Amino acid sequence: MLPCGGSAGTIDRMLRYLLGTLLAGFAAASAQEPSRPPRSFVEVSISPDARRVAAVEGDTAPRGGEPAVRELVIRSTDDSRGVSVRLPCGGVKGCWPGSLAWTPDARNLTFTLRNPTTHARSIYQVSADGSNLSLLLAFDGTIEALRYSRDGQLAMLAVENAAKEVGAVEAGAGVVGDLDRAPPEQRIAVLDQSRLRWVSPADLFVYEYDWMPDGRGFVGTAAPGDGDRNWWVARLYGFDRDGGQTRVLFSPQNAQQQLAAPKVSRDGSRVAFIVGLMSDFGSTGGNLYTVPSHGGAPTAVTPRLAASVTAIHWDCRDRLEAIVLAGDQTELMDFGSGRSAAIGALLWQGQERLGGARVYSAGASAAACPSAVEALAHQGFNQPPEIELGTVGKWHDLTHVNAALATAYPVRSLKWKSDQFDVQGWLVLPVTGSLQSRPPLITVVHGGPAAASEPRFLGASQWQTLLAHGYALFMPNPRGSYGEGEAFVTGNVRDFGHGDLRDILVGLDAVATLELTDPDRIGIMGGSYGGFMTMWAVTQTDRFKAAVAGAGISNWQSYYGENGIDAWMIPFFGASVYDDPAVYARSSAINFIQQVHTPTFSFVGAADIECPPPQTLEFAHALKVLGRPSSTVIYPGEGHAIRDPDHLADIDARTVSWFDRYLK
Repeated sequence: MLPCGGSAGTIDRMLRYLLGTLLAGFAAASAQEPSRPPRSFVEVSISPDARRVAAVEGDTAPRGGEPAVRELVIRSTDDSRGVSVRLPCGGVKGCWPGSLAWTPDARNLTFTLRNPTTHARSIYQVSADGSNLSLLLAFDGTIEALRYSRDGQLAMLAVENAAKEVGAVEAGAGVVGDLDRAPPEQRIAVLDQSRLRWVSPADLFVYEYDWMPDGRGFVGTAAPGDGDRNWWVARLYGFDRDGGQTRVLFSPQNAQQQLAAPKVSRDGSRVAFIVGLMSDFGSTGGNLYTVPSHGGAPTAVTPRLAASVTAIHWDCRDRLEAIVLAGDQTELMDFGSGRSAAIGALLWQGQERLGGARVYSAGASAAACPSAVEALAHQGFNQPPEIELGTVGKWHDLTHVNAALATAYPVRSLKWKSDQFDVQGWLVLPVTGSLQSRPPLITVVHGGPAAASEPRFLGASQWQTLLAHGYALFMPNPRGSYGEGEAFVTGNVRDFGHGDLRDILVGLDAVATLELTDPDRIGIMGGSYGGFMTMWAVTQTDRFKAAVAGAGISNWQSYYGENGIDAWMIPFFGASVYDDPAVYARSSAINFIQQVHTPTFSFVGAADIECPPPQTLEFAHALKVLGRPSSTVIYPGEGHAIRDPDHLADIDARTVSWFDRYLK
């Protein structure tokens, strides 16, 4: 019997109110902006003798952008304080050390340094204790991926006279001059007495590479022509060190296979790499393959994996170790020798993000394998980034620079069924105010589509700002995302916006059953693929009451001829727009623009070559003509990845203001 004739719902609301009152003081404190931005570890590398850890790090830009000012810090593995290397341009925005490479004897650290004015790279070397800085090479172009052979030769990827930073997310160069001229290619080069000796051919753009253990050659993923455009058709090559014979080791069987992360075994017999449908270079996921290093039949090591391999390396025993995204878990797995299909042995799992998708292993390029100690950066939704150290699964934090910034947002992993798929996503609740009131909900769609929303620190980010303003966040991983296997990743091929939107809407139904958020106040936002999904969603449903679209795509047919990376579209649409215009029209938001009633704020970088500004302008123009509430900003000098802290802060402020206006 209920006292005073009250209903179960009334008692539940009373309990929620009392609990909310008790938590109010803690919640208000937790919702404040952090006292300082968290330290971000851009790159981490442990020396071959496992005595020192080097890191490129800096304070995260306001609202979560990458550090504008970066330091090179070398720490002893038994002392977290470290030494900051004095750089020629230190303390200046854009003066970025990177591409850390320890010499095989662990006595010196070699790295690149970006000129903040010209963006060209030089190569420097410093002693292991941070002293004796010396210039090894000044270069008019870009350099990345420094890597030593076991006998001390230094190799790298370099672009001479580069017109832009390497990568399709970087700001594009002006489209002027003879468009049929040969593009600058990124090539494997070896440092030879203060000059570069080119190894790979002048007509191939090399994306990733690794030394052969004997130092006589390399393997790498490469494609001819424009490097921004052609990664989706790259093949695995073998290269002789002296620039002689080039041979193909592996070619994808179909357009839905891209290659990433080639790693040569310690004995030199096999090359491991990742194969899968990947929509962006650097956003890696798929199945694990190996092939004999001198050519032969490939082996699918994980042919039936219901998860996505995101990074690999060979451990000290010459066994394949991989980072695997499996639903809401990040896993480290041992796949053995790589010579046959393997189920894999679980070494560790947790709801964390590891090492920026990379693990750095002591002795990875040393003649011997003196230690199994690893150093990697890790973070979680409420756990700020730190460098951890130790053997697999027995890590301890080397740094504690962000310990005071931990947050306490309630986070739930949700799972639901949509069509034939099992789908996963994250719900993050604010800790402000009384639990009696259900907060409005923002649906955050990740980029990609071949990517995933994973645990990342919520502090000092756009997510922190939205949470501090009383919004809950729903981060779904619909079909097309990593984490559930290749059948799931390919689930939206030739179906962009249809099945994946159904997955999101069914996920919102699952959120509604929890009765933790307001089902009548829901917004949607995202960038890149998430920007497309935002533009698309508001043409298909009125469920969202406000929308924010970053670098979106409104018209797949016009987009095909506007972007600088059109090779990615064949794997996802099955044909070019000229051969099958209907499949592109079917997923174009502009063709359903009359159905939009949701107020939409859109933005894009002026030099974005992945999702060019005309796509945002076409969408914005239509909304203006139709009299729909909208706002649009184009940020000068920015590419697909917006870097300027002032621009990031402006996006953040406009986003919160837009949602406040229409959801509160």
